Amino acid sequence: MAETIIEPIESFGLSNKNRKSSLFSKIGVVGCGKDGRNIVRLTASAGLEVTFIEITQEKIDYAIEKIGKDLDTKIESWGLTPVDKRTIMGRITGSLNYEDLKDCDFVIECVRYDDQTGERSTQLRKEAFKTLERILSPEAIIATNATTVIISELASELAYKERCISLHFPIAHVDAKILEIVKGMYTSEEVYNKVQAFARLIKYETIDVHESNGLVSLRLMVTLLNEACQMLMENVASMEKIDRLFEVVYGMRLGIFRMADIIGIEKLVVLMEDMFNEYGDKKYKPSPLLWHLYRSKQLGIGTEKGFYIYENGKLVEPNRIY
Repeated sequence: MAETIIEPIESFGLSNKNRKSSLFSKIGVVGCGKDGRNIVRLTASAGLEVTFIEITQEKIDYAIEKIGKDLDTKIESWGLTPVDKRTIMGRITGSLNYEDLKDCDFVIECVRYDDQTGERSTQLRKEAFKTLERILSPEAIIATNATTVIISELASELAYKERCISLHFPIAHVDAKILEIVKGMYTSEEVYNKVQAFARLIKYETIDVHESNGLVSLRLMVTLLNEACQMLMENVASMEKIDRLFEVVYGMRLGIFRMADIIGIEKLVVLMEDMFNEYGDKKYKPSPLLWHLYRSKQLGIGTEKGFYIYENGKLVEPNRIY
């Protein structure tokens, strides 16, 4: 009788026993405002497990609700099925506790600017980076999604400075699949290459940017926006005609005023003031028209009034502000 061969089957099964986790097995996001929600949604849609941190349960619930509604919009346009949505939402977890990020190998900080005082949030971001360093393994990557905060400044007080990097996800429209990636003074080549791999994983193109306040996308956008506001105040053309020209002549997906409403007037005003203080160039100083909208709390799609008037996120008509 032939001898029975007994061989362990663990290595052939789906068990996680003794298995080294793959790169980007779990992503963390600190702050789930508009930018954070965008990152959570697209990484979960790419098949990654995502845990985000917020400061109250109400904010967690709100973020989950908004992400769900964004996915519902894709279902309505036949870009997603209800089953896909359930699968994506199942990969997303909200938490009040930084400790829930300890197993993450990549965490992206998305701390908001203070839209009440207009103050730069560098100190808040530094505190977030220090907390993350205390919790995460030394190999985990810590990134910021900031456009006007310098990554070398955030990393300067950390023990493992080389794992810090900056990347920016545009949110003007869903098909803007490009990342601005910034290596700081301390960022290692290994970390940079891993973030490039992350971009490929979520099917994003990348552009390398040297450390600078505003990066490339924001510096271009706000300069165009200020000039468009000036033309509107001079009655050179109507708001909708200026936007239409941008779309047709320059092949832009959206007009400049529509883009401002989507990004958020409150965010743009704070970022532009930040760049003005950095460079001292008046081209970055927010237009009086932007300040008018900001002070009157007409902040764009989020408040359903900005340069345009919206209803349930859908454009209704121009807001006759000038």
